[in-house]
Amino acid sequence: MNIMISFGWAGIMLLIGVLLRAKILVFQKMLVPASVIAGLIGAVIMNVGFDLGTDSNTYTHIVNELFTISFISMGLTDIDKNSVKQRKTKSILHGCFGMGLVWCILYAITPILGAIIISIIGKYFKMDSIYGTMIPFAFTQGPGQAAAFGALYEKYGWENAAMLGVTFAAMGFLASFFIGVPMAKIGISKKLAKNIGKIDESISRGYYRKEEQSEYIGIDTVYNGNLETLTFHFGLIALCYVLAVGVSKAFALIPGFFGTSLSGMLFMNGMITSNLVRWAMNKLHISFLKDNTLQRKITGWTADFLVVCSFMAVEFRVIGGWLVPIITEVIIITLITLVICLYFGCRFGDENDFERTLGLYGTSTGTVPSGIALIRIVDPALKTTTAIELGMMNYVMLFCVPVYMVLLGTAAGNLSIKVMSFILIALTVIYLAILKVMHAWGKPTYSFWRKKNEDNIL
Repeated sequence: MNIMISFGWAGIMLLIGVLLRAKILVFQKMLVPASVIAGLIGAVIMNVGFDLGTDSNTYTHIVNELFTISFISMGLTDIDKNSVKQRKTKSILHGCFGMGLVWCILYAITPILGAIIISIIGKYFKMDSIYGTMIPFAFTQGPGQAAAFGALYEKYGWENAAMLGVTFAAMGFLASFFIGVPMAKIGISKKLAKNIGKIDESISRGYYRKEEQSEYIGIDTVYNGNLETLTFHFGLIALCYVLAVGVSKAFALIPGFFGTSLSGMLFMNGMITSNLVRWAMNKLHISFLKDNTLQRKITGWTADFLVVCSFMAVEFRVIGGWLVPIITEVIIITLITLVICLYFGCRFGDENDFERTLGLYGTSTGTVPSGIALIRIVDPALKTTTAIELGMMNYVMLFCVPVYMVLLGTAAGNLSIKVMSFILIALTVIYLAILKVMHAWGKPTYSFWRKKNEDNIL
């Protein structure tokens, strides 16, 4: 009952978010997603003393589970090979490796900076510097992994780490849109975006009227007198989830830190099992039973609830004493993320580098959907390859595996902050070298700081 009540309140907040987006001009101009509006309202309501029949811990658990489901859903979704073939392969590789490796660089350097910031400020608020290392789980990965890795930190004895993680993630979403949208509009004014169309009224208000509705959310692959197609897709997710639990239990048999860490990453094990199920369906020639459009909608469903539940998981009473160091770290990391994205974003080497910069910044402070939302402002018809590259860069993100193993080793007490920093700096140098080898770090293709009457190329 507690879980259903929690979902009920999250759903109500989302409906309120849709209404406010449709009615309040500032939300329309900033293109703030209904889920973020809903989350802000939900966070306030959760912390003013109303008895909603639920609590922040429940929302933290929901975030964990939804994150696993989202990874499973992504793993079950086939890559649209026809779309990739129609685009420039070389350009896609530039964007895919460029954005993915810069994301890895941010993933590696932000925990070092976070630890330094908290070591300086946190001592006045009884906040250990180890908490500062959690920022990449929230900013570069999002609320799901922030909660998941926070739960692992708690296993190693760091109290309230999961709640701190989702707090960082919630603030990351604010940084994503409240900086990303003005950045997009500045780029439009400087004519850096070449595929900008008119953001029509339906996009601003956030919903389609009856006469504007033209898209379908999927096709029936199963006769509904036998089983609903949506039921079949959730059945596949359930299969993958149970298999992922089995994989986690198998990893738990490994003694020590590695066993604990690998068994605790249910979302990653879910990605493994879902890819195996998708591979098996292709081999058995039954992949026609799975509709990719519907599968993406399920992923989107998890993303919307993830955002609102992340905000509602924040308990001000618990993290209130750490609010000053938390906000300080968020501001500094946001500015560093922005500078790095602006520097590398114009050096990937293609005509859609500005769109890539926006997508990279949105993904590095929120999630991939945040990045795509920013891209849509300057490329509403998705005529560039950027959205495809943003999806494919998830494979390049696997280069970050050593980083989170080092962070977990530090949280477990096996590594000192100093040793962690040396390893992460070395990994950053490796990422930079790969970036250069892949020809995704060259001369600027545009200048974000140029005046309107200056040439577009430096």
